[in-house]
Amino acid sequence: MTLVSPIGTFARLRFAALAVVVATLAACSSNSEPEAYVEKPVEPLYNEAADALADERYNKAADLFLEVERQHPYSIWATKAQLMAAFAYYQAEKYPDAIDTAQRFIQLHPGNKDAAYAYYLVAVCYYSQIVDVGRDQKNTELALAALSEVVRRFPDTDYARDARLKLDLTRDHLAGKEMEVGRYYQKRKQYLAAVNRYRIVIEKYQTTTHVPEALDRLVETYLALGLSREAQAAGAVLGYNYPGSSWYQDSYALLTDANLRPVSDERSWITRAFDNTLDSLF
Repeated sequence: MTLVSPIGTFARLRFAALAVVVATLAACSSNSEPEAYVEKPVEPLYNEAADALADERYNKAADLFLEVERQHPYSIWATKAQLMAAFAYYQAEKYPDAIDTAQRFIQLHPGNKDAAYAYYLVAVCYYSQIVDVGRDQKNTELALAALSEVVRRFPDTDYARDARLKLDLTRDHLAGKEMEVGRYYQKRKQYLAAVNRYRIVIEKYQTTTHVPEALDRLVETYLALGLSREAQAAGAVLGYNYPGSSWYQDSYALLTDANLRPVSDERSWITRAFDNTLDSLF
């Protein structure tokens, strides 16, 4: 996954004492034994962390960036190193560590110019842990909340623009989970339970790709329950919003086989959910 880079965060330090940095790195790389704790100047320590990040040694980079913060808590680079550690954890796919570190940054530095990136990093960590619809969707819900927070707090940033794209995919994923559960109940003739799941898709995730199928499934389940008017209302909304879809063709065939037709019903929750006043389509 491509991660939007935090503005101004990843610039490496350049110091006059570059020779000292090279010597320090060489000494570290030649010793495979655990290093004894040694307090180092901030310049070579930060550069060592940056080099580890560039070399994709993400765990090492995270440790070194946090060491910058521990050894030099009052340095101007300590704050930046903390956020860099969160990014390194993200790159290492250590998402809980990345989230914890980024959230600590937000708590300690809520007014920092890089706070937007910290919020964004938390969101993409949750987003990266989204699993298929057959499994628990806790991280998907957390991603939805965190991405929404980025958009709310920082609406005009690159982070918000990327978050909006991810929000669409996240909502679609959650809608897909509701559809899977609804189909499970419907297959077992637990029609009221199925209706409740399809209703969630209609009311909460109306911009997703799952809505046409949800409306078609409502026609099926309402007909099975003998609720003809609701079935007709679902068919009418489906025909009005997705007239060329295969889902509408299926619903229309189901209704006509039952000697019914799609008919709008202003009293139906389905019609109200779409905020349309539909006349009879046929």
